[in-house]
Amino acid sequence: MIGEYIRLIRPNNWYKNIVIFVCLVFSDNIFKYNLWLDLIFAFIILCLLSGSSYIINDILDVNKDKNHPIKKKRPIASGKIKINHAIIYSILLIFLSLVGAYFINISFLIISIVFLSVIFLYSTILKKIIIIDTIVISIGFVIRAIAGCLVISVLISPWLIICAFLVSLFLALGKRRHELILLGKDAKNHRKILSNYSSQMLDQLITITTATLVMSYSLYTFMADSLYMMITIPIVIYGLYRYLFLIHIKNFGGEPEMLFKDKGMLLSMIFWTILVFFILYIFPKINLINSYFFQLELLKLI
Repeated sequence: MIGEYIRLIRPNNWYKNIVIFVCLVFSDNIFKYNLWLDLIFAFIILCLLSGSSYIINDILDVNKDKNHPIKKKRPIASGKIKINHAIIYSILLIFLSLVGAYFINISFLIISIVFLSVIFLYSTILKKIIIIDTIVISIGFVIRAIAGCLVISVLISPWLIICAFLVSLFLALGKRRHELILLGKDAKNHRKILSNYSSQMLDQLITITTATLVMSYSLYTFMADSLYMMITIPIVIYGLYRYLFLIHIKNFGGEPEMLFKDKGMLLSMIFWTILVFFILYIFPKINLINSYFFQLELLKLI
């Protein structure tokens, strides 16, 4: 039963909260270990809040999940955990999370409450409204990114907000497309909102989002402190195109974490991470050393 309670809060989806660490990297604070501790604690809190939201969502969708080929195996839908026990479990997680958020700082407590409120609204109302459903999912990722900035008290970059929003929207639309194709005629029985979507419409929305994301990321690299960030543009484009290949040809996209099982996506994400780290933290030191030696040579000539 312990294993079922762990499955109920879906640890395999907690990777979505990693976005909270992005602010640490792009604010040049990656070597400040005290900030790492604060963010790790905040990451755990977001994971518990996410877990509680998954419980609420599973309770509300229990009847629909029983008819889903994959979701019917979830603890509540399969009957392994009773609904009243799941409610108590969710309330306990929320209480512990908010208490922990308070001890980090008031700003993080407020954003945690906002995060929980958005998820609750999505689970009860907003997921039933076409297009709004995917936008709200994307806003959830933006809130996570902002939460990281509030934890370590750094400036909230507009580029962080727009890129986080577009990436999550890109993935959300891919997931909707996968659900529509996987469930076929039974799609509306599982998720009523799917009856308002079509694969052609979703393909167009994905195309628009992809183009906007590429442009936004490119503009960010043009205006970044280091122009070397422009080198990462081809990697981002490859990653997006690879994802499109997976959802159209390989029928991926139902659960974005499956992307970590694709070698092409995994290698592109690793390479992008290494390159960004090198550009932000190694290149400046190399340039500083070169500038120092240049000044020494100039002094000798004088």
